[in-house]
Amino acid sequence: MFVACQGRAPPDLKGFTLLMTGCQSQKGSKFWKGCVHFSFRMTALLPPAVSVGNVGQLAVDLVICTLGMSKIGYFYTDCLVPMIGNNPYATTEENAAELCINSEVYSVPSKKLVVLQIRSPFIKNKYRTFCQKLLSWVKICGFAKIAVLSSSYAYRCNDQQLHGTSLRYLLSPAIEKTCGSIMEKLSGRELERVAAFPGVNDDEKVFHIPGGGITKVLFTESCSKGIPMAVLLKFCSEGDNIPDAFALADYLNEWLKLTENQAGSCSLQSSRWKIPSSWKLLFGSGLPPALF
Repeated sequence: MFVACQGRAPPDLKGFTLLMTGCQSQKGSKFWKGCVHFSFRMTALLPPAVSVGNVGQLAVDLVICTLGMSKIGYFYTDCLVPMIGNNPYATTEENAAELCINSEVYSVPSKKLVVLQIRSPFIKNKYRTFCQKLLSWVKICGFAKIAVLSSSYAYRCNDQQLHGTSLRYLLSPAIEKTCGSIMEKLSGRELERVAAFPGVNDDEKVFHIPGGGITKVLFTESCSKGIPMAVLLKFCSEGDNIPDAFALADYLNEWLKLTENQAGSCSLQSSRWKIPSSWKLLFGSGLPPALF
């Protein structure tokens, strides 16, 4: 049903042309909606996982804002908690009034990059359905590779993971041949396998990503379906996770070469990223003067 803005009468749209895409999953349900027909072949997809400290989502915010990515549609699903808000990447008063929803798709053709930003948690018992729909869309669109940004609880690290960098990666077999040697040269390390049953059977090793949300499910399904997926994650704790987001975005940039330091900026890696306007209220407004 069409609803006009600000209570206005519905306009007469007779004779207009509506341009949109409508990819369908194997079950026939629509889960992608956009404005025009897009071809995503030979393009990289960058989705975050709703995980510890929302680090993946914050890192995606940095990528979208810095590259000035254009919104091209949204991921239509009933698996996420509904939400609506103002434009998180507003630069003027005019575009600040634009609305955003729980899952939107952005693109920058010059970088051959598509970003799926997720802004709300999953409805109970719906995360597996979401993963199935997402991977179905990925296969239909023919993305060249998928990079999932995620995080995991630092306090759950084992002794081996406490040494060195807190950045880790995972590669599915479909992407390991082309990117394995590249990832080994970057600042992260491959995620260590841990005992499935510590103290009972230490021979059986598995990947353990506590606090990683759908990361493990997405990666496992991608391995079985032959989807080229890389997972980049950071060990962290809940709190001020802005430094973690910068670190994860820098790690991604080491691999995909998305941006360089701004001219005249300091040598710090984080200086290459543009902070979204929505981050001004990341921890709410300041303390009321009346308290003092």
